[in-house]
Amino acid sequence: MNRISKILLSLAALAALLGGLALSFQKQLATLVLEQVVQRVAGSDIIPSLPDGLHLALCGTGAPFPDPTRAGPCSAIIAGDRLYIVDAGEGSARNLAYMGIPAARIEAMFLTHFHSDHIDGLSPFMLQRWGTSSALTPTPVYGPTGVDKVVDGFRAAYVLDFGYRIAHHSERIMPPGGSGGKGIPFALPAVGQGDQVVVLDDKGLKVTAFRVSHAPVEPAVGYRFDYKGRSIVISGDTAVSPSLAVAAKGADILLHEALQPKLLKLLESRFESLQHAQLPHVFRDVLAYHTTPEQAAAQAKAAGVKQLVFNHIIPPIPFTFANAAFIGDAQQFYQGPITVGEDGMLFSLPAEADSVSRKKIFLP
Repeated sequence: MNRISKILLSLAALAALLGGLALSFQKQLATLVLEQVVQRVAGSDIIPSLPDGLHLALCGTGAPFPDPTRAGPCSAIIAGDRLYIVDAGEGSARNLAYMGIPAARIEAMFLTHFHSDHIDGLSPFMLQRWGTSSALTPTPVYGPTGVDKVVDGFRAAYVLDFGYRIAHHSERIMPPGGSGGKGIPFALPAVGQGDQVVVLDDKGLKVTAFRVSHAPVEPAVGYRFDYKGRSIVISGDTAVSPSLAVAAKGADILLHEALQPKLLKLLESRFESLQHAQLPHVFRDVLAYHTTPEQAAAQAKAAGVKQLVFNHIIPPIPFTFANAAFIGDAQQFYQGPITVGEDGMLFSLPAEADSVSRKKIFLP
């Protein structure tokens, strides 16, 4: 046996020995690793480390289509040390925790409209806020006319669960008054009499709702957040809406939904080949009340926004290499920075400044 063969044999024997030791001490090693993960992740709160200003955390950038990389539509707005949630798609509450943003800090939630994919994750947010902060009052949920009916429906569905948790943990830990949410509806001006209404103006933060076009969904709104010289606009679901360009005037970030018809056509053709009775029709229908990346880019240019970020991605984009195909010709219409949003992204806008930074902050 030559020298190299002896070395390889020795290395193989060492690897086998180490593998055997690892298996023998698997429980201890696993416990040690989990302890490190708990120390790093559990109880994390990134908000005190952020500079004073306005911050946008993407806790869900997906749509109703199955997408293992994206939760349903959800955006977190941090103004100073206060936390607000816009829409609550399925899985987004978990993402918020992964990002180190505790639901206990939620001061209020805002819904853009009542399509299922924007509300089906509402209860986990309300439950986490209640259970991790011993909240004494329900979670305020702002929305257009009808939001109280939606929130009351979730309360009715979870009323037995509330009772179980109070009985198990005690009223001191789970105060009965803090369960569920409280819908706070606002009315938009009549069509033709203005498209905006201020729904919150408190401690330097102003939240303005504006009408968007998502027929037959009515009403549907977007939101503008202004705080200490910085501004973020969230489109909600919409076709091209002149009111959006007006509301987004000069904003630092426009977070706009986007649907790429050329890519959606791939799904339509596939299901046509399978002779599926419903889905090809659905894929054609959705074109009418969403916005293409190119149209959103034209809106961004008209509004003079500093950055355009896409969310509510249709169809699913399973890898970043496909982002260019999704963006299409958008950069012909808007020359500023364009980002295809991903779950876990955080955009920071320091107060009274011009800078915008971006990073991804999933903790696991």
